[in-house]
Amino acid sequence: HLRRTNTPVGRDGKLAKPRQLHNTHWGLVCPAETPEGQACGLVKNLSLMCSISVGTSTEPIIDYMITRNMEVLEEYEPLRYPNATKIFLNGSWIGVHQDPKTLVRDVQQLRRNNQIPAEVSLIRDIRDREFKIFSDAGRVMRPLLVVEQEANPETGIEMGSLTLNKEHIRKLENDQGLPSGSDEYFGWQGLVNEGVIEYLDAEEEETSMICMTAEDLETFRLAKQGHDMTTDNS
Repeated sequence: HLRRTNTPVGRDGKLAKPRQLHNTHWGLVCPAETPEGQACGLVKNLSLMCSISVGTSTEPIIDYMITRNMEVLEEYEPLRYPNATKIFLNGSWIGVHQDPKTLVRDVQQLRRNNQIPAEVSLIRDIRDREFKIFSDAGRVMRPLLVVEQEANPETGIEMGSLTLNKEHIRKLENDQGLPSGSDEYFGWQGLVNEGVIEYLDAEEEETSMICMTAEDLETFRLAKQGHDMTTDNS
């Protein structure tokens, strides 16, 4: 029952809206697992691989961004930097930055390298010039496979390719021969620690481009390279 959600609405109500799934529930709440009868749609269950954030300390993130030229709010002069990007941490405005693209990329890399917790949410709103970071408890998150935004000459991964490679698959296959509780066990947490899997909450999904399948990703990558992707369906 730990993965069950209960809407505080009377069971006798005739309103359909509270019983329906909201758009932001996609991938987070199971569309099928709900009881029949009066409780239908009011009692929902989380999707199988979802998790709830437990909350983490924000001090290391603040310290890191200050070393990356973030101006704290007390020192900010709006007239000098009118187009600076605001940085919010759990809803509180903590500072501004002149080069948000680099900052967001660096903080994302920290998360993928497991230097800050995987449950920290990073949202860059380009239109409103805001960079929002959430590390509080109670956010529903779902795992997604990471796609490389830029070509990486060190690993040989092309832009638009999955970070998941044959080495990770080999480690997972080796897990089958290991005894339970072994220190060499790679498993799911190993994929998260290696930056192959990322946890995104509903708000971060709003600013992310997500492919439904690996085939869609390959089609997108080929289209970016200039290939003609038109198919004859007649």
